[in-house]
Amino acid sequence: MVRQEDKVKARNVEVIPNEECVPKHKLLVMDVQFNTTKKRHKTFGPRVRVWKLKEEHTCEEYKSMVRDKVEEEGWKHLCVNEHWHKMKKIMMETAQHICGMSKGPCRHKETWWWNEEVAEAVGEKKIKYRKWKRENSKEAWMKYKKCRQSANRVISSAKEKKQMECASDLNDHEHQNEFFQMAKQMVKETQDITGSNCLK
Repeated sequence: MVRQEDKVKARNVEVIPNEECVPKHKLLVMDVQFNTTKKRHKTFGPRVRVWKLKEEHTCEEYKSMVRDKVEEEGWKHLCVNEHWHKMKKIMMETAQHICGMSKGPCRHKETWWWNEEVAEAVGEKKIKYRKWKRENSKEAWMKYKKCRQSANRVISSAKEKKQMECASDLNDHEHQNEFFQMAKQMVKETQDITGSNCLK
């Protein structure tokens, strides 16, 4: 009924003789003990914003700066590993200078529909929420509720608009990466929470 390694967790196993859950099968009850583990929060580490290199102007500036640094450095009498580490250092330092570093983790699980209008509406909603929590009055609650409804309408409109834009660009190869990113976020949002080890 259970995996070999899970047998030690089963206690007080008993068959109920007069209860049929399915034809020719009796109801089996037992006490099973599961060990819960705390989910570890991932610590954020700043990363180089390499996605900015997709912009033509940024990419050309990066190439030019790397080329200038390579010409300035001395490359004679270096082994392969030293040559590689020196080149890697130049590329990383240039990328950090041109693209910059990320300051924090992504605050939003979905970003494919995010725009300035949504950011403004959500920011206003958060201000009203904090004011309601601070004052704890009916008037502040009504203002927050109205602002929340307005923000939901803005988000719904932004999603619909973005979906229409994606449908029109469906055959454009330049936007394929955006489609894959959107699909990944949508699947993650609707994914059910399931256990890793199930009873047989």
